[in-house]
Amino acid sequence: MFALFHSGGMFMYVILVVSIVAFALFCERVSFLYFRLKLNMDSPFQKILRKLHETNFRGAMEECARIEKHPLGRILKAGLLKSDKRDKDIERALEEKILEEIPLVKARINLLTMFANISTLLGLLGTIAGLISAFEGLSTATGAMKQEVLASGISVAMLTTAFGLIVAIPCLVGFYFLNNRGEFIIEQLEAKALSLFNVLSSIKREKELQCQS
Repeated sequence: MFALFHSGGMFMYVILVVSIVAFALFCERVSFLYFRLKLNMDSPFQKILRKLHETNFRGAMEECARIEKHPLGRILKAGLLKSDKRDKDIERALEEKILEEIPLVKARINLLTMFANISTLLGLLGTIAGLISAFEGLSTATGAMKQEVLASGISVAMLTTAFGLIVAIPCLVGFYFLNNRGEFIIEQLEAKALSLFNVLSSIKREKELQCQS
């Protein structure tokens, strides 16, 4: 296997480096999105809502502090800090915090598409280099050696193309896998932020009605 890999030329090693970096990135993002951000958002969110319905804003803030390492805690906290302001101010605070958190959730995922493109292009470059080497060898080779030189050059060309695609395809699969996970988390965060806004707005209206009566 190593002899076959080595016969592919220097571009095989470059593609190998790309594959190692891409795999390390994929593992880091999986760890972040599936383990560090692993949280049943409904449970802590319901605890916060119960505190708010009890008009216990301090308790709601404490619940947010318990999950502050998660984007949900930071987003909800931003909304609660503006709970005594106008609805527009609460909405703006939540939107701004969500916009801050989105890049953190989706950080570096797009690099996988870059690695896929790089590995594909390196494979094609290796193919071209192999064909150039083969045709150069034909011009100097004797009649008996021409077939061997041509076969060797084509072998290098095909190996680099194949290896480039072998690296590129998992990179693209990994990108869609992680991107979908990131989109799911962002949708959950936006839904919880909207629910919090509606609850805070409702509580404010109830207070206003009580004051008027």
